[in-house]
Parts: sequence; structure tokens; C-alpha cells
Amino acid sequence: MAESICRALRDGALEGELAPALTIKDSMDSPFGFHAFAHLLAQLSINILAGKSQSRGLVLLAFSRSPAYYVDLLKKRGVDVGSSDKWIQILDCYTDPLGWKERLMEGEKVSNVHQEVSSLSNLCTNVRDMDKLFSSIVALGKAGFVGEGTVRFCVAIDSVTDMLRHSSTSAVAGLLSSLRSNDKVSSTFWLVHEDLHEERVIAALEYMSSIVASVEPSTPSPYVHRGNLDNSYPEHNSTNGRFHVRFKRRNGRVRIICEDFKVEHSGIIKFTSILSEDAIINQGLIPKVHFNLQLSEKELMDRAKVVLPFEHQGNGKPIQIYDGRRSLTESKEDDKPLLTSEKGKDEGSGKGEIVYFRDSDDERPDSDEDPDEDLDI
Repeated sequence: MAESICRALRDGALEGELAPALTIKDSMDSPFGFHAFAHLLAQLSINILAGKSQSRGLVLLAFSRSPAYYVDLLKKRGVDVGSSDKWIQILDCYTDPLGWKERLMEGEKVSNVHQEVSSLSNLCTNVRDMDKLFSSIVALGKAGFVGEGTVRFCVAIDSVTDMLRHSSTSAVAGLLSSLRSNDKVSSTFWLVHEDLHEERVIAALEYMSSIVASVEPSTPSPYVHRGNLDNSYPEHNSTNGRFHVRFKRRNGRVRIICEDFKVEHSGIIKFTSILSEDAIINQGLIPKVHFNLQLSEKELMDRAKVVLPFEHQGNGKPIQIYDGRRSLTESKEDDKPLLTSEKGKDEGSGKGEIVYFRDSDDERPDSDEDPDEDLDI
């Protein structure tokens, strides 16, 4: 299932259609949405470098983590970051999102620690201005790695929750909608913490998404009181869970699938198919019908006795195959057609005949003309 999401983001958008959009939701019960986000980010980066993706570059909006963190993350996943400036650009909304550091330092530029990060990182000091943020994303895509023609790039947002801290829902929704409708954007995906927002906010994000993925615990955890939260935290923060995905296809149909996942100590998330025991349980949930789909022994015997049309039963006679053009009882001498205009011939033979009378003497016997050629069809 996770591979299906990777393929959807890799294949991108068709000409004249909106770009695929993925919403990843998590909650306190299963706070592993970022692990799924990092997995998709690494897989999409590998496809871009291999030339298998519709997009030729990636613009990453870093709200919850620094650009240096993502550089190290991609290195650990085996992605070549040495040529990062050729296929990836990071819009740094983490270091100084509101421009406070720049003001306190009297206009001095906030420098990055790693020189490798500074070559692909671009500082954003006003995340509240959605129009300027959109212009920065498009400018990075066009100037960084997008050439002429239909070459596109992908947009990844590590935390829409942090965006909603500084802007309204309508402003963020407008930004996401503009990204989907931009002809240079191949696909886009983002992460949101579901239990930190109202239902209407999550509903708005899901409405704009063609794919909705939800990270949930394997079994719903009981309500945890604040007084005993520390005692139940290991059980509450299990590394296992269930990954639910809803695909909204272009023809309007919806497909829902799910997978199990486990987060390893290294932080890599592993997806596995549903266990056979769960599949048996799901089969038991299918409603029972009021008719039998299987035949009994007596019904099988009765069906075998039915004589099918054109089925030759033998009966001691030579087997002849009916070719659809003459009767099996006709002799070999009767090869001439039955079309005749003579009356009274072979009246006692029991054979039929076809008598044709012309409407007038002006009618030609064999006319190749189309009788409907005078019609304006």
C-alpha cells in the first residue's frame, strides 16, 4: 500500500488535471506520521535521481525540522546529497519563521552551520504571508531545476500544523489549492497532527487531497488520565500500528486499503501486509446471503441429464457435425440451394421452398445499389 502511494506521487499529474495530493494524519495515540513522511520523501528522492519520476526536482518546506536534519536523513537513506542543489531545494521555515532573529541581529543574515546545507537552503522570514510563500516555492522550482516544456517538480510540507499556527485555515487551503493547480507541480504531500485541529480543518485538508493516509494504533488505546500518563506511556507509545489509506480515483471511485507498520530503533518504518488472521476476521464480517451458491449432489445429477441444444447424443448412428448451413438429414445430392421459383416441384418431399415475386418488370434481378443511398445519413 505504501508502494501504491509512492507510485502515485512518482507518476504525477495528467495533462489538464490537478496534481495528486497526499494528506498524512497522525495523533498522540500513534505519533508516527513523520516516519511515514520521511519514508515517502526518501522513496520519491530515489525515483527522482533515477529518472523514474515525472518530477525532476523537489521543493521541501521545512517547518518542524532544520534543513541540516533532512540532509542527514537523506544520507542515511542512501540518497546522494552531493548533487542536492541540482534536484532539491529546501525552503527554511524553521530557523527564523517570523524574522525575529534577523531583527535581533540588526539585519544580519542568519548563517547555516553546514556549508553543504547553505547551497540548497533558502531562508524564509515571514511564514504568515501565504502569497509570498507560494511565490517562493514556484521561484525555487523554476530557477532550481525546472526547464522549458512540461518539466515539473514535487512539493513536500513536513507540517501543515505549524503553518496553521501562523495563518488561517482559508489561507493555508488557498496555498495548497494553488500548488495543486499549478502546471509546474507534479505532486504534493504534507503532514498534519489530527488531534490538534478542529474537525472542519481536517475535513478541508481531506477535501483537497486525492489520497488520505492515517497512522493509527493497532488497537485503540483506553482513555489515559493525566495523573497516570507517565505510568502508561510505554504502552501508549507502541511502535506498532495500522496504516489506513483512502484513494480517490479520477473517475470518482474510492478505494480503501490498510497495512501494518512497525517503527524500528533506527527510525525507519517498515510496512507489511495484513496478517491472515485479520483477513479471516474480515471475511467473517461479510453479510450472509439468503441463497446457496453451491449445487447439491442431486442438482449436479439433474444438470448432467439436461440435453443441450445441438448436442449429438450418438444413439448408434454416425456422428455428424452441424455446420449451420444445411440440415443433417439432407442427403449429399441436395447441394443445390433451396431458392427456386418453380411451383409444385417436390411437393411430397416435405422440403420447404421460397417463392419470390418481383414488384415490377423494371426491377433488375441482381442490383448492387444501396437501397438507402438517397437517405441523408
